[in-house]
Amino acid sequence: MARFENDPGEGHPLVIDLEPGTYAWCRCGKTHNPPWCDGSHEGSGIEPQQFEIEEAGPVAICNCGLTANPPYCDGSHTAIE
Repeated sequence: MARFENDPGEGHPLVIDLEPGTYAWCRCGKTHNPPWCDGSHEGSGIEPQQFEIEEAGPVAICNCGLTANPPYCDGSHTAIE
């Protein structure tokens, strides 16, 4: 089960090397640049999840939409596989 219309990982977490900074994780599922917000949510009432990375390195980003700790993967996708 994928939450993005343009799903890059078919519901599995995306492990991405991130640099320190602020990121906006898409919550609406309509982005054309998953998992990042591209403004496609405009008018939907859904806002992106802002999060901060303090140290460079790999991060597992949720791609199923079921995580209890957004935007990070917590393994919830295993319940739908």
